[in-house]
Amino acid sequence: MTASRSIPSFLALGCVGAMTFTGPAQAQEAEGNQRLGGMTVTDTALDESGYKVDNAASPKYTAPLLDTPRSIVVLPSQVIQESGSTSFVEALRTVPGITFGAGEGGNPQGDRPFIRGFDAQGSTYVDGIRSVGGQSREIFAIEQIEVVKGSDSSMGGRGSAGGSLNLVSKMPHLGTDARADLAYGTQDYKRATLDANYQIGETAAVRLNGMWHDADVAGRDVVTYNRWGVSPSLAFGLGTATRAFINYYHLESDDIPDPGIPFERAGNATQVNTTADLQIGPAEVINGRAVDRSTFYGLANRDFRETNVDELLLRFERDLSDRIRLGATAKYANAQQAYIITQPDDSQGNVQNGLVWRRANTRWSDVDSMAGQINLAGTFDTGGLKHSFAAGVEANWEKSDRGTFAVNTNVSTSTAQRCSAANQAAFNCTSLFAPNPYDNWQNIPANGTVGVPITKSGTTARTEATTYAIYAFDTITITDALLLNLGLRQDWYKTTASTIATTGTTALKLDDSFLNYQAGLTFKPVSNGSIYASYAKSTTPAGSMVGEGQEGNAIALTTLNDLKAEETKSYEVGTKWEFMDAALGLSLAVFRTETTNARTTGSNGLPEYVGERRIQGVEVGFNGKPLPFWSIFGGYTYMDSEIRNAGVGNVNNGKPFPNTPKHSFTAWTTFDIPGGLQIGGGAIHNSKQYGSFGTVVLDDGTTGTIVRSIPGYWRFDATAALTVTDNVSLRVNVQNLTNKKYYDRTYTTHYATIAAGRSAFATLSLKY
Repeated sequence: MTASRSIPSFLALGCVGAMTFTGPAQAQEAEGNQRLGGMTVTDTALDESGYKVDNAASPKYTAPLLDTPRSIVVLPSQVIQESGSTSFVEALRTVPGITFGAGEGGNPQGDRPFIRGFDAQGSTYVDGIRSVGGQSREIFAIEQIEVVKGSDSSMGGRGSAGGSLNLVSKMPHLGTDARADLAYGTQDYKRATLDANYQIGETAAVRLNGMWHDADVAGRDVVTYNRWGVSPSLAFGLGTATRAFINYYHLESDDIPDPGIPFERAGNATQVNTTADLQIGPAEVINGRAVDRSTFYGLANRDFRETNVDELLLRFERDLSDRIRLGATAKYANAQQAYIITQPDDSQGNVQNGLVWRRANTRWSDVDSMAGQINLAGTFDTGGLKHSFAAGVEANWEKSDRGTFAVNTNVSTSTAQRCSAANQAAFNCTSLFAPNPYDNWQNIPANGTVGVPITKSGTTARTEATTYAIYAFDTITITDALLLNLGLRQDWYKTTASTIATTGTTALKLDDSFLNYQAGLTFKPVSNGSIYASYAKSTTPAGSMVGEGQEGNAIALTTLNDLKAEETKSYEVGTKWEFMDAALGLSLAVFRTETTNARTTGSNGLPEYVGERRIQGVEVGFNGKPLPFWSIFGGYTYMDSEIRNAGVGNVNNGKPFPNTPKHSFTAWTTFDIPGGLQIGGGAIHNSKQYGSFGTVVLDDGTTGTIVRSIPGYWRFDATAALTVTDNVSLRVNVQNLTNKKYYDRTYTTHYATIAAGRSAFATLSLKY
């Protein structure tokens, strides 16, 4: 479907939109609370609510989290602020079971979270609307982040095999208040944020969130991040039966990105002699010489990353009665990104010779999306059964245009290992130990002598997707102690992948439809506890990431025939409890997720749909206040993953998932001390993570395995705060307290990203 044919239907539906309120089971709240934009808020700022959140913002959750039969973690703004998190990635590091992958050229730079071993970059939502396009999301205008673990296509549609993420925006509320945070620290860290809410009438308010951020990275040369954003919003009818919201979000960034460091060797059979599997890690010591953690392999006069994001949200809510509510949301978003990043490439064996090939990964993208949702939620009784339901329709249109930049790094036509004398002289190859980021590199074409400007390449890849869906959810109270949770969603999905070049346009089209569902049974032996069992199914069709991520089931010319969707099923048994008058929440879950019908490559080189993956484990969570002066948030996740079938003879058979540590633990805690003092800190642990597997010929002629991985690590943070007056407070954060050298992500082969070293900053908060 072309853009011209699909946009009008979305504009029409967008005038009606979709519901983003909480279901009636969540609406039975303390008197004086308001329902605002799908969130329960009081007359005070939401960042005072503490670590424990009782309800998700999405209207599709028809029961409080305690009675919802699946693992859901809500990361509140208080933890985000106290931990000093400034981005989506930094905030999510406080949630166990989430890791991150690196980008390259085909897979865009930006947020790439993994939930229970599954790539969730295509399963990230803002206010319940899928967020597409390579970008690094900020959190200055975010109230909370909701993490759903386990197959989640019933909630959001395609994908969500391992779970989904929903960022909830800050919206206006009744009352007038303001907060300004001014921060300064090491590595030239500077950040300023503003959150001001002003009541402009009995039922109307405006809210303005703004941010400016400029900082280098501790322990890394040259790398710098600069961004600014603004998010104004307006609300009418607050506290009445009819409410309307308008929210706009704008973010710009201009960075010198971090290329990381290469792996220690390529692992080519012709370059190594080994009698056992070849273990390959990041290049820390080569030929007896250490590689400094700050070493930067990029080119300061070439590398850049710029992003521009605009989002406009319109929301309407109407209480039809004291038991039924109708709502609508329409949203338009545009995400643009452009970058040239130097990948320190080990693929030709240069690293073992003390050299690094400066591979240029380039990408530009322009992604548009429109969405409309309509939701009806409420409660009703049938005989002796009580129902809390949500039902609705959705329509989404997404279009991604993307391409590359013409960066020339081939000054020599015959370079067995790329780092020839000519390529070193042209600065396309540099020293592993002492690279110069300010080398006078020029964009010289192959066999040329004069540099030329860097321009966009002549070919554009376009992916367009249209989705229509209907859904229904119901929590049925059979008895006070027994609840049945059901969910069903039907999607009709169309996608077109086109290549637009001067020689013409080629296009591949795919129409698909799929039904996803979930079911869970909750037993409540007492009112403050629940024991549950649940099942959920997800579907990942070909092209589900709209060209904005790496997927194993992408649309390509060679795989046009018989494209099939991957199917993922999740099983979970768990228990949730509230203690200390519901101030403390504890949870325990045992889970298993299985993917079938995954695309593999057969012995004839053609695609087959026989792939299988499986992950199982245990998860423990805690949040809230064990004591009035002590707050905690975090948990532990054990993940046993296995690629059970990647194709006949594939080296990945029997191996664990990439980017999936077996052990993952996070904790954030604070202690309030009389006199307005607070001290606290956090711990993050991830065990060994694998990047990829390959094969190597051993000395005896048999085949061994190449294992690329990054080691496990512990990281510790600390904080201290002082409330000077009711309107003035000061907080100091120290991140990576022990200056631990560790790697936080890897991109399959070639390189790993080294995490920031120790940094410290102080934040002055002014409140009104």
